[in-house]
Amino acid sequence: MKASAMREMTLEELQDKENELAQQLFVLRLQKVTGQVENPSKIQEARRDLARVLTIVREKDLAS
Repeated sequence: MKASAMREMTLEELQDKENELAQQLFVLRLQKVTGQVENPSKIQEARRDLARVLTIVREKDLAS
């Protein structure tokens, strides 16, 4: 997801997205350890998306 689309989301939607991405990252890491991960690049993508969400949440907190 692009940062511009995330900036249009409300704070509550961003927090939901953060929880969703954290859960997805946990599942992907667990699959990696057990050798079941289908696409290893999904882990990096999930980490970057989570970092984007956290950055935008922080921006919104500072703007308030």
